[in-house]
Amino acid sequence: MDDPTDSPEPARPAGPGRRRVLAYLLAAPTLAVGARVGLDAAGGESAEAAVPSLPQPEELFDLGDMQTLAAAPTSGLISVQVHTDGTASFAVPRAEVGQGMTTAVAMMIAEELDLPLEKVRVSLADARPELLMNQLTGGSNSMRSIYLPVRSAAAVARQRLVATAAQQWGVPESELTTADGVIKHGSGRSATYGSLAEAAASTRAVVAAAHLKSPSEFTVLGTPRNRIDARDIVTGRKKFGMDLRVPDAKPTMVRRPPTVNGTVVSVSNADAVKAMPGVTDVATLRHGVAVRGETFGQCIDALRALDVTWGPGTVDKESDDTVLAELRAAALPMTVPALLTKKVDAEFTFAFASNSPLEPDNAIADVRSDRAEIWASLKVPIVAQRDIADRLGLPQSAVTVHVVEGGGSFGRHLFHDVAAEAAEISQKMGKPVKLSWSRTDNFRQGRTHPMCVSRVRATYALGNVLSYEQRHTSSETDFGHGLGEMITSTAAKLPVAGNLTFAETIFQLTQSTPYNFGVTTQLLNEVPLKFNTGSMRNIYSPNVACARELIVDQLAGKMGKDPVAFRREFLKEERLRAVLDKAAEAGEWGRALPDGVAQGIALHTEYRGAVASLVEIDCRPETVNRKVRDGVTGPRVTRALMVVDAGFAINPRGLEAQMMGGLNDALAMALTSSLHIKDGIPLEGSWDNYFYTRQWNTPPDLRVIVMPSTGDKPSGAGELGVAPAFAAIACAYARATGTLPTSFPVNHATLSFDPLPLEPSTPQSPTDGLDRAF
Repeated sequence: MDDPTDSPEPARPAGPGRRRVLAYLLAAPTLAVGARVGLDAAGGESAEAAVPSLPQPEELFDLGDMQTLAAAPTSGLISVQVHTDGTASFAVPRAEVGQGMTTAVAMMIAEELDLPLEKVRVSLADARPELLMNQLTGGSNSMRSIYLPVRSAAAVARQRLVATAAQQWGVPESELTTADGVIKHGSGRSATYGSLAEAAASTRAVVAAAHLKSPSEFTVLGTPRNRIDARDIVTGRKKFGMDLRVPDAKPTMVRRPPTVNGTVVSVSNADAVKAMPGVTDVATLRHGVAVRGETFGQCIDALRALDVTWGPGTVDKESDDTVLAELRAAALPMTVPALLTKKVDAEFTFAFASNSPLEPDNAIADVRSDRAEIWASLKVPIVAQRDIADRLGLPQSAVTVHVVEGGGSFGRHLFHDVAAEAAEISQKMGKPVKLSWSRTDNFRQGRTHPMCVSRVRATYALGNVLSYEQRHTSSETDFGHGLGEMITSTAAKLPVAGNLTFAETIFQLTQSTPYNFGVTTQLLNEVPLKFNTGSMRNIYSPNVACARELIVDQLAGKMGKDPVAFRREFLKEERLRAVLDKAAEAGEWGRALPDGVAQGIALHTEYRGAVASLVEIDCRPETVNRKVRDGVTGPRVTRALMVVDAGFAINPRGLEAQMMGGLNDALAMALTSSLHIKDGIPLEGSWDNYFYTRQWNTPPDLRVIVMPSTGDKPSGAGELGVAPAFAAIACAYARATGTLPTSFPVNHATLSFDPLPLEPSTPQSPTDGLDRAF
């Protein structure tokens, strides 16, 4: 349908608070609208730092701003479609891995379209190379970057439907109203969106103006909503990667080396293993030997029977002690001498942590001579598609990559190791494969958060903090998953460009100190150790913020001030002061507690959000020494409060869940969960060995307070709660024990399990399930 409705006027006048944005009407059989946005979507107002501290790069332009800037040029290629059955659909170019992103996107569309939430269908887009930097999930940026594009596309779609109805009925658009997917006129005439979807379609791409609703008009956005997939999740109907069925894609597993990235020298009994029951194929890879069979149990039996001679790995001589020594030797020096002032100096060590998702890593690959098709949970599918094509010797256009929902990630699925390995195996075997890593593979050969050391020095005199220096030294973090390319593509616009490495740039775009502490510097140095690392949830912030907030408490003590009052005095930002005050009030800061039980409080700002966390920890002997079946005991956080200002909370219920998840990550990192590296490989080989937060150390009293909106756009939220919660737990531990903790998790020095054998790499399938069921 051409003019006059190719450039529709809005059915509603633009009221106060409205934003006018542009979108594209796309040529399509039914109504399709693509968003067109630029820096307007960044949502990053420049933060103004007060004297005496100068603004840090993260306060002016953060990682999320960079991601939004990189994504903006291709925003118009993402479209909302309206179908003849009255539903709307959107293939979101981001990954759903449990964070509730699809629910939030559906809410945006339902709001601006005036359509019931249950009539919005959100799926995950396949790899789309034309999107360039607009198909990467990470840095808590998904909602920040697509909030305006998705809403504007939906708003134009509604306007287009109204304009079409007005033209057909010969009435002014201003006389029409929309609700629940139906357009109505005062005369009694009405039409469903579905009945107008074809007539409203455009025969060519044209630009249209969208007038977005003001927050005062919202009926969906900003209201607590259950996840749109909640029923499927709890009833077992939801399909994750491991649930997919592709014809003839048989179970496949890999025998792996006893050190990280070890290589295959020879396999002496491949033919005998191939003759085992159910086994169809055996193939040698660079870092393992793959077995394909009728069942995963047969694959495990076969891979355990293999006789493999292994070559060296990349970190065979490294262990916790050697890595720690190398990090300390590489630490950058402090620059402010403590001559006429007093100082607080401390060094904090953070152990390697596993980035294993709850769902075992898996992928399906069907590689033919001239094409390939891949199914996997991927956060950067374009990079995966290009890399897999190169490995297979195929043009990128011959490789189709389907993004499937994953059971967890928080950084792990930024890398496509599993998908690439599945493609290699399928090509060598000439057959479709359904590859699954074992739990032991995940923990020993998967991605880890690097060990790091954070040194802090703060000087003070006459009631003021005069300088704050933090030198963060880490084993190398791998950013070869797409963020590096994004930095390269936007380097000229970054405030920290120059000759910084990818890691240093990301560090500068995520780290800042929220206090007026005089001359402030935070620097990163990395040691190039070739572990398999990755940017686990919240990247550097949990470790950096934990060290910082412990020092803040030390400064408060040295200057004779209460920790909350001290923070209030030195905070730069009013939003942080507001969440701090709310946490202190709601968490009853300063209430009487028994000896060995104490409160801790901490603050963090990142992704344009602000969070305060207040916890109470029980370090009394009867708690620390309690017996827990198959667990590791120690201090227990009994009460926790998270107060969050996320700008505009799209779905307060989803935001609460994100804060709860962040707290549970923090509990694990502070108290119980770490990898012990010995002779080039983690000793942990399962979730049983890796003591992530369980019911026995989750606080019985956990509250989340979502502050009233302080803006009209969302901040990042998926990672926002980890750092302050980690820091609050550490501060509470210090107050309860009277000892400054300097090594995390606090139980790392104790190995609380018997390590699984390194050979074979996968343990025998359990046969005692009934004995263990309870």
